Amino acid sequence: MVCSMRRRVWSIRWGVRGLLAAVLCMALAASGALAQDQEQPAPTSGIDLQRIEEATVFILQAQNVGDNLNITCFSSGTLVSRDGLILTNAHSTVASPNCPGETLIVALTVSPDAPPVPRYRAEIVQSNAGLDLALLRINREYDGRLIARDTLALPFVEVADSSSVSLDETVTIVGYPGVGNDPVATEMGTVVAFVAEPSAGARSWFKASLNIPATMSGGGAYNRSSQLIGIPTTAPIAITAPGSTCVTLQDTNRDDLINSNDLCIPTGGTINMLRPSNFARPLIRAAQLGLQLENLSEVGATAVSASEPDSPVFRRLFFAPSVNDDGMPASVIRALPAGSTSLYLFFDYDHMTPNTVYELRVTTDGVPNQIFSLSPVRWSGGTRGMWYIGSSGQPLANGIYEFTLLADNIPLETARLSVGGAAQEEAQFNDVIFGLVDSRGNVSGNGYVLPTGNIANATFIYRNMLNETPWAQIWYYQGREIARTETVWTDGPSGAKNISIQDANGLLPGDYRLELYIEGRLSATSDFTIAGAFEGVLPQAFLDAHFSSAESPQEAAAAPAVNSITAGAEALYAMFDWQSFAPGTLWTLRWLVDGNVFYEQTQPWTLDQNGQNYLFRLTNPQGIPDGTYSFELLIGPVRLAQAQTRVGIGQLPIDPFAQATGVQMRGRILDAATDQGIPGVSFILISDLYSVADFMATRSMDQVYALAVTDREGRFQIDRPLAYDAPYSVIIVADGYLPIQADGVTVERDTPVPVDMTIYLSRG
Repeated sequence: MVCSMRRRVWSIRWGVRGLLAAVLCMALAASGALAQDQEQPAPTSGIDLQRIEEATVFILQAQNVGDNLNITCFSSGTLVSRDGLILTNAHSTVASPNCPGETLIVALTVSPDAPPVPRYRAEIVQSNAGLDLALLRINREYDGRLIARDTLALPFVEVADSSSVSLDETVTIVGYPGVGNDPVATEMGTVVAFVAEPSAGARSWFKASLNIPATMSGGGAYNRSSQLIGIPTTAPIAITAPGSTCVTLQDTNRDDLINSNDLCIPTGGTINMLRPSNFARPLIRAAQLGLQLENLSEVGATAVSASEPDSPVFRRLFFAPSVNDDGMPASVIRALPAGSTSLYLFFDYDHMTPNTVYELRVTTDGVPNQIFSLSPVRWSGGTRGMWYIGSSGQPLANGIYEFTLLADNIPLETARLSVGGAAQEEAQFNDVIFGLVDSRGNVSGNGYVLPTGNIANATFIYRNMLNETPWAQIWYYQGREIARTETVWTDGPSGAKNISIQDANGLLPGDYRLELYIEGRLSATSDFTIAGAFEGVLPQAFLDAHFSSAESPQEAAAAPAVNSITAGAEALYAMFDWQSFAPGTLWTLRWLVDGNVFYEQTQPWTLDQNGQNYLFRLTNPQGIPDGTYSFELLIGPVRLAQAQTRVGIGQLPIDPFAQATGVQMRGRILDAATDQGIPGVSFILISDLYSVADFMATRSMDQVYALAVTDREGRFQIDRPLAYDAPYSVIIVADGYLPIQADGVTVERDTPVPVDMTIYLSRG
């Protein structure tokens, strides 16, 4: 081999030949060390299955019983950072009646044809029970010894922006199909439908054209660019529920037999539902920034309906052709014409919990319809309210559709709808909105949340009406009828109509509903909320929202509002006052940093109707990262209050989701004499603005583009893709070995991905 020491720029072409040639030249010049090129065939499918499978883990939840660990639940998961963040389901990892374990064991794929091998333990750092997502962090060796995060160099995948997923897009599902005895498995299919729910709108779920084992729940669904776009999700029902299934793995009662007397772990059937990856991004962002949010005002608060019976209830099932911006039905229908592409099933619910498993089974002319069914998943809608399941953009075949709702595998309610024939012009009410009436009789406001007062107004559209047709309006408060008017129609065939409800003593804060009937048939319905005082454009339900800096919660409550906080603070307090806010009313808290959400939760109000200093504490023991932090308070889709403050310079130094387009690099570093992997090797990529000499002179981490440390087997993976045509510098350093250094390493645009290399170091 001929090497030119004057030529300082090398290119990476077809795998790693260029870089390794450079590394070999430098190593030979320095010490005679060897470097070896590991050729990779050019990819044909565009997806890096090897990297994805290596980043897929098997998770065992276990309960400590004396000196033994009893397995209580299991699932698949996915590494999303090299320092051990794992994305998976909450139902199989967060302790619950179904999964009561407190220890999480992480097993890795060592060989693609072998079962996973337990290697680590993990802790839960973020979770959302309703979305059924949890983020774990590897924190211990399998034997319980603590692990420092900066010593891990694990394979991981990139989390995509799932809003770009389209119908009929090809997806690859990766996970473990068995109970720990099988190797990682891969299934390919397409996205056949988007499923809508109030929790997240039109893209609450992706539906795939395949059925995979329930143990692959928590694994990953990938696009052609090897990016994670969804999490396969199902939730097995409790073993006490009718029709439940479970598997016995251990002799948990220590009688030397494995039988029905031992702990039986609940399992599910098959999965075709994917929770979009965008729901996981706030959890990942909070974990990567080390942020923990404490709700100091809810400590000890009791549930509003703690004394109610446990059995879930579904009622008042009806269909709508579309949903408005407030999550309410546009109108109520009994049939759809041929060629329809949008349908939503609405229903009321009560006595639901995050541990409830619900399901929707749909048949068309008696034949199961997988496109519109929803496989068993965890409930995300709170205790009571109105919910919907639906889709748009997906053609409905003609026929009689039957929708059956189940809770914990028990069928509760059924509704039917016919699709086909020509559109019928029948009398109809639709598009109900709420507001206040001005002096000209116009209804104004946000359409969903009204301030307290003596009157609530609604306007709706009517079509194809005949005078003298019987119609009715019924108003409800907290589920109880409070007003009813039954009369005949006198306003002509079409237009808009205003109606109202009044109370001289004032309408109480809380949840209201309006139902409109034509000849005894429900034609339109919508809910609204009354909260706060009438001051300005929006109801003043939340007051004096602000941040403060203090040493304790007691001091924070009296501290003045702050617009900026010194860098390095370990705690940041936020608070607000409230008025005319009824217990049980759903509200949403959303936290953002630099405009990106890292926490969001909707829950029922549990405190008194009026009060002061609702308090939160945001913490990071290493100091809250610089950035602009804000929180928002919403009722339904309406933002009623917000506050903002700046920490340090007011901007995150690095966006956790910023990704440079280019090449993913990984590899293995071996001892040249023993051919064994070398743990703890530092592989340093210097920014294209600096050379090895620059870095060695200053040792400034600001010059480092990316840093990887090899694991116990000598494997490493660079956590940022290499940008094309940028001349990097490389330093490879390990205790007891001769270092390797190179300047001007560039990646050409025709380089196949990923770059996979084997590097040999010689002892010094």
